[in-house]
Amino acid sequence: MAEFADRAVLRIKAGNGGHGCASVHREKFKPLGGPDGGNGGRGGNVILEVHPSVATLLDFHRRPVRKAGNGTQGSGSNRNGAAGDDLVVRVPNGTMVITEDGEVLADLIGAGTRFVAAEGGHGGLGNAALASMKRKAPGFALRGEPGGECSLTLELKTVADAGLVGFPNAGKSSLIGALSAAKPKVGDYPFTTLTPHLGVVEAGDVQFVAADVPGLIPGASQGKGLGLDFLRHVERCLVLVHVLDCTAAETSGDPSRNPVADFDVIEAELDAYQDVTGADLRDRPRIVVLNKIDVPAARKVAEQAEPVLAARGLTVLQVSAATREGVRELAFALAAVVGGIRAAAPAEEPTRRVIRPQPAAGPEFVIEPAGENAFLVRGDKPWRWVQQTDFANEEAVGYLADRLAKLGVEEALAEAGAEDGAEVMIGNGEEAVVFDWDPDIPMGHQGGRGPRGTDRRLAP
Repeated sequence: MAEFADRAVLRIKAGNGGHGCASVHREKFKPLGGPDGGNGGRGGNVILEVHPSVATLLDFHRRPVRKAGNGTQGSGSNRNGAAGDDLVVRVPNGTMVITEDGEVLADLIGAGTRFVAAEGGHGGLGNAALASMKRKAPGFALRGEPGGECSLTLELKTVADAGLVGFPNAGKSSLIGALSAAKPKVGDYPFTTLTPHLGVVEAGDVQFVAADVPGLIPGASQGKGLGLDFLRHVERCLVLVHVLDCTAAETSGDPSRNPVADFDVIEAELDAYQDVTGADLRDRPRIVVLNKIDVPAARKVAEQAEPVLAARGLTVLQVSAATREGVRELAFALAAVVGGIRAAAPAEEPTRRVIRPQPAAGPEFVIEPAGENAFLVRGDKPWRWVQQTDFANEEAVGYLADRLAKLGVEEALAEAGAEDGAEVMIGNGEEAVVFDWDPDIPMGHQGGRGPRGTDRRLAP
């Protein structure tokens, strides 16, 4: 199995809320003790948290399903159920959370940053909490709400200050090893680097992180080679470092390869990637590294290319990762650019960036025609109330009818043209609950008063 993954699909399920308890206090010599059923416990949330010990999304390929704990049911003597345990899922720094529809929910940056990906269901109220002056001894309790459930795509974008880009075998991995203590794999064949490598570089009093991005080739922005998968890892870099192989014409057998031509090809791919994704890469500072000058012929190529690239306003350095010639100068040049950008940036505490806007306030429900004398009631509040109802208990069903009528559903159905016996559905799809509407049934507990657990309005 691969040792690195920067994209994964995660299926999560928050905990269900515990059911409320319908109980009556019983004690010797104390008749009419009253309701004492406790509330159900809240279900646990599923929380994504950035943790410094996690550097890849590989664990989500191995375990793609995560569930939080359920709340427990309330009990008599006014004892509430215990809340379910939250599930904290550790993710790497720079993880983006995306829905199945492609909507970006959050961009998690900074150790300790948290995002509640799925909320646990509320616990149902016990009959003690449902008691009122009109309903002194409820013979029912509310059921716990199910926890949120969804499928999310996690996408990792490496968080680094400097990103090394270039053709395969340009010497990026060797350069990372020379600049830092990182030990990436080095080989004399194309695409030796299959995953981004990070290295911490110190230059004077500036410390920064450099990333070695896998080699790019012409057409990378359209998916050729490994470019499409790993170009996104340069999106967060403060400065881009072009690593140009001054031996490319000789080693590749292509006489058209030279540092200036390679630079133009990589820049074209970065521009094309920006046009496709909207990533802001054109204004990033560039530093050009003419690599492998330990080879005499390559040094001559570097001396010819340096003035051409410098004339474009670029900072150009001649470097040999093998002998470390020019590596110190490169580290300080990068430190100067990174330090300047950091100094100019406003102070910002690490936090999650929630990109999804909060929905605007709107009606609590809507009525939609669903056929001849059939109507669909949509709305979070009616659906939540339906989920809380124990349909095996007549009194609980009557309580639901009263809540819906008080919300205005009865009036809205009449205005929509509903007639006696209309089919009314609440919810979506197969989960929808179907009722036969009877406008003559009175609202309120007085109209349905009867023994505990019953409602005369529902009698056949």
